[in-house]
Amino acid sequence: MKHIIIATLLCASTLASYSQTMDTRRKIEVLGSVEAEVTPDIIYVNISLKEYLVGNTKKKVAIGDLERQLQTAVISAGIPKENFMINNISSYNWDWTDKKNTDFLAKKQYKIKVTDLSKVNQLISAVDPKGVEYSGIESYDYSKIETLKKELKIKALQNAKDKASYLVESIGEKLGNSIEIKEINDEYYPTPRYASRALNMMASEAAPLPDIDFKKIKLKYQMNTVFEVK
Repeated sequence: MKHIIIATLLCASTLASYSQTMDTRRKIEVLGSVEAEVTPDIIYVNISLKEYLVGNTKKKVAIGDLERQLQTAVISAGIPKENFMINNISSYNWDWTDKKNTDFLAKKQYKIKVTDLSKVNQLISAVDPKGVEYSGIESYDYSKIETLKKELKIKALQNAKDKASYLVESIGEKLGNSIEIKEINDEYYPTPRYASRALNMMASEAAPLPDIDFKKIKLKYQMNTVFEVK
């Protein structure tokens, strides 16, 4: 009997404690959202240069000469020095069938940050076309992306509050303070798609820039918010 009384007291104590901690406030949970698309204004271009042999001779066009051509073009295009970087350095055996051949030709890959896509053609056309192994666009970005993110998050939260307000007011209630705010992000940085010609074709043909389908950067923010209902 004594054990039954103790168990009953413990159960009553647990229920009392639970009722004290249980949130009995009336609440409404809504999802506020906002999205935007922006055109990239920062483009990162990759260019790879390689040494090559002149005709049937073993005289080669040095990587240093090719690099100077590219560097001069970068300066002429008004691109800041810090936006011109070396990505990688390698070499290759130009005649791998000759086991006695120990002469290697050098390669260098560069990464260039530009804000004007039309300057890419200016850079490529200034370099000896035989010395350009390939070129392409690595990635792109938007210079004011962080400011835009903050603005969108604020708008998403305001959208959540507006939505909650008209919902509770429609039933004669008033919206109270926010109880919980949870951020949900959905950012899309697409890969650039090229037209029929690759960028390195410009080096040999001095062709105009091909059309590039730059899909816009899409940002979408959602705020899952819980408000008290008065």
